Amino acid sequence: MNRIFALLYGVVCYALFFGTFLYLIGFMGNLYVPRSIDVGPAAPTAVVLVINLALIALFGIQHTVMARPGFKEVWTRIVPKSVERSTYVLLSSLVLILMFWAWRPMTAVVWQMESVLGQNLMWAVFFSGIGLVLASTFVIDHFDLFGLRQVWINFRQKTYTHPGFKVTFFYKFVRHPLYVGWIMSFWGAPTMTVGHLLFAAGLTGYILIAIRYEERDLVRFLGDDYAHYRERVPMLIPKLGKGHETVKGGGAPLPH
Repeated sequence: MNRIFALLYGVVCYALFFGTFLYLIGFMGNLYVPRSIDVGPAAPTAVVLVINLALIALFGIQHTVMARPGFKEVWTRIVPKSVERSTYVLLSSLVLILMFWAWRPMTAVVWQMESVLGQNLMWAVFFSGIGLVLASTFVIDHFDLFGLRQVWINFRQKTYTHPGFKVTFFYKFVRHPLYVGWIMSFWGAPTMTVGHLLFAAGLTGYILIAIRYEERDLVRFLGDDYAHYRERVPMLIPKLGKGHETVKGGGAPLPH
């Protein structure tokens, strides 16, 4: 693939991701977007349930399958390695866009914070989760995670190397701070509808499944370094006390 085209492709994929990420914030929070978890066309309950569960399943399957080393090995025989990550980002964004368009509201209320304090606390959880997600991507290597580093290195005709496995910042306290942030954003709802509950529960379930596959790959990729790290650092809920020591290893954590 032409290096200039690959670079432009990576930039376009990143731009689409960024726009999708911003819309996702509005979608989950029912903020400033035309269609969201609780705003959209109505349909019979059975139809809504099937559609929404199918969308959650599609999201989970696409993310889980395309992140596996075995799939990547086959996939990179078709797609150049330099744009493999950008293509993953592109397809992930398209799956989310499909979700934004096809999701059907289920507006019965499960809980609703009546007090201003309660509402503000839930909004704080929501936006803190979004902030943690974004910050965690930079701790990992934001531009590597979303494919820009790969296409830039390819453009410069350099050899790609993994950023390196470092346990810093949030990763000293939990192994998956990015997932913690997503879970916070799913559940930080001042008004929790049935549809929002389905979304939150479904994607939380996906995360718990994804962690199992991801950590299996990380142990294979990093060996004892990650196995020891996993023994010392909790998965999602931090322990009180001092942070954990930095672990040195030979490669980067596989992207979330």
